[in-house]
Amino acid sequence: MTAPIVVARGLRKSYGDLTVLDGVDLDVHRGEVLALLGPNGAGKTTTVRILSTLLRPDGGTATVAGADVVRDPAAVRAAISLTGQYAAVDELLTGAENLHLMARLAHLSGREARTRSRDMLELFDLTDAAGRLVKTYSGGMRRRLDLAVSLLSRPQVVFLDEPTTGLDPRSRGDLWDVIRDVVDAGATLLLTTQYLEEADRLADRIVVVDHGRVIAQGTATELKRTVGSAHVELVLRDGTVQRVPTDGSVADVHRILGDVSARPLDVAAWQVREPTLDDVFLSLTGKPADTADARCTTGAGSTEDRTRPSADALAAAGPHPRETR
Repeated sequence: MTAPIVVARGLRKSYGDLTVLDGVDLDVHRGEVLALLGPNGAGKTTTVRILSTLLRPDGGTATVAGADVVRDPAAVRAAISLTGQYAAVDELLTGAENLHLMARLAHLSGREARTRSRDMLELFDLTDAAGRLVKTYSGGMRRRLDLAVSLLSRPQVVFLDEPTTGLDPRSRGDLWDVIRDVVDAGATLLLTTQYLEEADRLADRIVVVDHGRVIAQGTATELKRTVGSAHVELVLRDGTVQRVPTDGSVADVHRILGDVSARPLDVAAWQVREPTLDDVFLSLTGKPADTADARCTTGAGSTEDRTRPSADALAAAGPHPRETR
């Protein structure tokens, strides 16, 4: 495992009596995808804002690419890119014009700006739509363009804050494919999400946060093991459910079903179930995952979502990073 490129220790942030972060520790290794997973208001976005220098922590320390987010924010911003929850590209420009403009603002030469813009259009499957005004793009196309803008200057770390919020399932899946291509090319990503499938599919490691604290972390497989092994789920006709542990092999499942057939059980249906991140989420937070997803898709905001850094804090921090929201 490579040395962490993002390190946070004991991050704290409060607004009045409300504690948003309560001692968050975090490591992101170069070339990996780390997913911050948690319900609405858990502290995910606040963590990203601190790591991207948009918000000062009340306590703790954090470094990105070796630079301290408080003492050397300019160096942090030179190393990162941030894509927020909603696409913020210019609707009155074409896709190609958006990319070229942002490339020039990132101090790329004219030739390099044109080359990088073409590369990004191809990578994100937007070449055919390059000459169209962005206002004619679908939501999924806008999000792909938004992410393309984030990668123009080859940042060392990319922060993706709820990148698929508001997208339909098909567009979400398409964007996942693009993100995986970006990762395969060597990018380092810190991804916040409320979608369990998103974390399961994209992340090398998952950090679960709730009420401003890290409550679990590990690979998806490691987290699933914490809630038990595979089991045969028996649904009886009276509506009760019984679960029998299994190693998942065909022989063991046949053995279990044979035992069930020999007993006076009126089984209406059965299935073999592996532990899922839904099980992990419910076990750790006490809330089913679909509650978080429902809030996400309806756009309900938490205190964390509504909170913005003060003007004084931003002025003291200096210029903003390359943010596309």
